[in-house]
Amino acid sequence: MQDLTDAFVELIRRAATQLPADMEQALRKAQAREDPSSAAEGALNTIIRNVEMARQNSTPICQDTGTPIFEIHYPVGISTRKLADQIRRACAIATEHAYLRPNAVDSLTGKNSGDNSGIDYPTMHFNEWDEDGIKVELLLKGGGCENVSTQYKLPNTELGAGRDLEGVRRVVLDAVDKAQGLGCAPGVLGIAVGGDRGSSYVKSKQQLFRPLEDTNPEPQLAELEDRLLEEGNELGIGPMGFGGKTTLLGVKVGTLHRLPASYFVSVAYMCWANRRASMRVQGEEITYA
Repeated sequence: MQDLTDAFVELIRRAATQLPADMEQALRKAQAREDPSSAAEGALNTIIRNVEMARQNSTPICQDTGTPIFEIHYPVGISTRKLADQIRRACAIATEHAYLRPNAVDSLTGKNSGDNSGIDYPTMHFNEWDEDGIKVELLLKGGGCENVSTQYKLPNTELGAGRDLEGVRRVVLDAVDKAQGLGCAPGVLGIAVGGDRGSSYVKSKQQLFRPLEDTNPEPQLAELEDRLLEEGNELGIGPMGFGGKTTLLGVKVGTLHRLPASYFVSVAYMCWANRRASMRVQGEEITYA
C-alpha cells in the first residue's frame, strides 16, 4: 500500500484554508439579501473577506481549526491500521505547518499534546466498500459550534414535541433559538433522527458532508429540510447573532432505526466555516474535491 501521508497533509490544508464553493456561494447570496449597511451585511462582508484571504494566503479560515473528523472508505485488503497511522502523522505535519492549531488536550492532565495526537484523536471512521479505490472525506468541526450542538429525547412535553417529524421540527428550532449567535451563525445543521445516543450524534455530523444544493432522496425529509431552513431564518438571529435574515445556510436530515423505547434527535450545529474536503485514490492517481 502506498504511503498517503503527504496526500493527507494536502487534504488537511485544503479543508483548513479553502471554504467549499457551495458554502462561499451561500454566504454571498446571504450578503445580497441583507439590508444595506446593516450589522448583518457588515458581518457577512467580513466573513467573505476572511474566506478570500485564507484561500490566497493558504492560512486557516478560523483560529479554531477544529476537531479533524475523517470518513474513510477503503476496499478489501487495505490495512486500516496503516491508513490510521498515516493520518495521524499527517495531522502532526499539518500542525507544524500551522494548517491546524494544536487542539488535542488530555482530559485528565489538561496537557496539550502539541501535534493534534491523542486518545482517539483525530476522529476516524473506517467503512469497507466494494470499489477499488480509497475515498477520504474530512470535516474540521470547531469547538464553538460543537458547544451549541445538542440532543433531544422525544417526547418533549416542554416543547409539545411528539415522536414524529413535527416533534423533530420543534426541537430543532429550539436548538437554533438557544444557540443564538454562539455557534458563529449563519450555520448549517446536521440532524439525525433515531439510533442510540452515540450513533445518533455520529449520524448528525455525517450529514454535514452533504453539499448544500443536494436534495434528500426521502421526500418527507426533503420537505422538512426546506421548512427548517425557512423557519430558522425567520427567527431573526442573523449572522453572528447581530440580527438579520440569514441564520441558517443549510439543513440536512438523516435517520437511523431505533429501539421502541427511544426516540433521539441529534443536532450537529456547524458554523459558517463548514470546512470539508475530500480525496480519491485510484491506483497512483490522487484527486481532491
